[in-house]
Amino acid sequence: MADSVPVRCPACRRENAFTPPTFPCACGAPLTMPVLRGGVPVEILHRTWQASWVEVRCEVCGRQDEWPAPEAGCVCGTVVRVPITPAPTPPPPNFPSPGGPDRPAPRTRAEAGPPPAPQRPVFRPVTIRTARDCVTAAAQYLKWLGFADIARTQERTASGVDLKGTGVVAQVDPTTRSTGLREIECVWLNGLTDAAIAVFFSLAGYARDARSRADDLHIPLFVMDLTGTPQPVNDAADELITYGARRR
Repeated sequence: MADSVPVRCPACRRENAFTPPTFPCACGAPLTMPVLRGGVPVEILHRTWQASWVEVRCEVCGRQDEWPAPEAGCVCGTVVRVPITPAPTPPPPNFPSPGGPDRPAPRTRAEAGPPPAPQRPVFRPVTIRTARDCVTAAAQYLKWLGFADIARTQERTASGVDLKGTGVVAQVDPTTRSTGLREIECVWLNGLTDAAIAVFFSLAGYARDARSRADDLHIPLFVMDLTGTPQPVNDAADELITYGARRR
């Protein structure tokens, strides 16, 4: 997992830890979004498809592609777009040396030796284009955390539970409004009923009273972006990432 970087919220000026998302490049190497340290995040007020993608170059194969722009949620409910380091200018082509074969290119960091193995494999997100994609991404994330038998509920109940698994229930809010207090309390009650961890995923962040109530009830809250990579927004979510299904 990539190292977290501090991101200051432009609304409340609180500094939050943000873990840049990692995606698989076409060459197979993991590509972590190069977050610009000290960059100024921008609050997302209106989403556009063009602003939601950035160009990033793979350090291993040199391929430059468009990737979902990294986004982070603040504890105050604000969602910001995190700036990244601009893609470098491509190097000139390697021409053969006169009278001899090509000089081999310097070994990249990946070729020099693999990094220490993480506790979990790299999470492979599901790009979000529809509300159904949000639920699919949340299900994949819960499986990645170690929860078994994650499945969608046959019909969304009045309480709003979207996913259930062994020891966990989850609700997913794919709307563009901040998740409110009632939704947090409903998923918490469902967790009590099933003797399971209650988890919430939101696309647009959380209202202040909802965030405060979740902290009181120790409910893990995640904000999702268009990459389908959930980001933790409270201590309970950080704890769930650390321990996974063992948190119970």
